[in-house]
Amino acid sequence: MVASEVRALFAVASRPEVVSLAGGMPYVTALPLDVVGELVADLVARRGPVALQYGSGQGDPDLREQICEVMRMEGIEAGADDVVVTVGSQQALDLITRIFIDPGDVVLAEGPSYVGALGTFSAYQAKVVHIAMDDQGLIPESLAQTIYALHTAGKRVKFLYTIPTFQNPAGVTLNEVRRRQVLEICQRAGVLVVEDNPYGLLGFDGEPLRALRADDPDGVVYLGSFSKTLAPGFRVGWALAPHAVREKLVLAMESAVLSHSTFTQLAVGQYLATQPWREQIKSFRELYRERRNALLGALEVLMPAGCSWTRPAGGFFVWMTLPEGLNSKAILPRAVAERVAFVPGTGFYADGGGKQHMRLSYCYPEPDRIREGVRRLAGVIEQELQLRDTFGTGSAPEHPGVDTPGPDLA
Repeated sequence: MVASEVRALFAVASRPEVVSLAGGMPYVTALPLDVVGELVADLVARRGPVALQYGSGQGDPDLREQICEVMRMEGIEAGADDVVVTVGSQQALDLITRIFIDPGDVVLAEGPSYVGALGTFSAYQAKVVHIAMDDQGLIPESLAQTIYALHTAGKRVKFLYTIPTFQNPAGVTLNEVRRRQVLEICQRAGVLVVEDNPYGLLGFDGEPLRALRADDPDGVVYLGSFSKTLAPGFRVGWALAPHAVREKLVLAMESAVLSHSTFTQLAVGQYLATQPWREQIKSFRELYRERRNALLGALEVLMPAGCSWTRPAGGFFVWMTLPEGLNSKAILPRAVAERVAFVPGTGFYADGGGKQHMRLSYCYPEPDRIREGVRRLAGVIEQELQLRDTFGTGSAPEHPGVDTPGPDLA
């Protein structure tokens, strides 16, 4: 595990005068915080001896039933026995990797992919092979060709890791036809699918998309989280897994933490039981839609020619491609000096790719701050283009290092 100089820059980027288009932090201020406070106080008063005690390694049974109700919104029919509650979906991802990966095994992942997942795979010494994406998500033909080539070379492909809905960092969504194709390819090849879906209920148009897990209960491990639809501070996520995998998850969970927080599980359960959580999700959707529109509108007006970007239908992120010859990691120090921050694209590839890309997040800043951040960023990119046109390149190449942004950037 190696930290990079990007961490030091983001320590500066957290200052209030800097507009951060980097962090994937939900806007928890939109929650009814007074109600949440009353709910927590009531929990301690009524159920304190239970809430403050050790709990089950699999998670609170009532909460697991409620999680099944949440997943029904995405077409998943499951029993609480196959749900394992975790410390956020990040821990679920770590446990799945611990169970399946031996050093040198192959994990398939979209290119680009979630930085926290890449760090986990690296820690367990997996080899990550990226699968190409376009505006409709992962490309099935690329997946099939890659699996064939790896099998032919005698490599062990343990699973496909995918964020099919409002992907982090690209913001793109796997369409319905491709969802079926991806499942069929993995079924034929005997490759497990790990479906990470923290943003699935945060779409801006229409009903939630049907999850991959809804159509393949035996071949998909589904990871979910309350971090984006309630609050990340509760640190409550879950894994829905085939029965045999579930048993191993419980053992791995108990080995890792013995018992996770009963208190936060019961707090989330009480929130789901007593509050209009579906309406709260709708409020989040409207808030993030407004901020997405502010970012896309500002990019359209202010960005110099040669820049392009995705147009997400939900979630938190836009993936921007810079003009030829510009390096996002190399220009980050200049951007921070101009009081705007983003995440360089290199953090989202295991193979050194992504230099011409950056992730922009719209979930946390107010719309006016987003517009101001884009104005500052556009000015930085214009300066880099002048350097490129004058000297043949932009800022100096980046220093070597592994991009490991902290949780505020995930």
